[in-house]
Amino acid sequence: MKNITITLDEDTARRARVRAAERDMSVSRYIGELVHKDIRDSAEYQEAMQRYLSRGPFKELTGAPQRYATRDELHDRAALRSK
Repeated sequence: MKNITITLDEDTARRARVRAAERDMSVSRYIGELVHKDIRDSAEYQEAMQRYLSRGPFKELTGAPQRYATRDELHDRAALRSK
């Protein structure tokens, strides 16, 4: 484990001590876990984004291309009510 020094304003330090005490841990451990979670979440997001982007756009679409609906078709309330 590496020791580091951080600087917090008084209010943030007080709140960190309270939060750590609520979880029955030291401020050092509490902040270490916050940083670890942030890094882990960021890595998971990046991996998910890479998986999504590697699929390429519209690879899931199959079948013949279809035309776009017109504005009138999209906003035809009567047709929506009859379904």
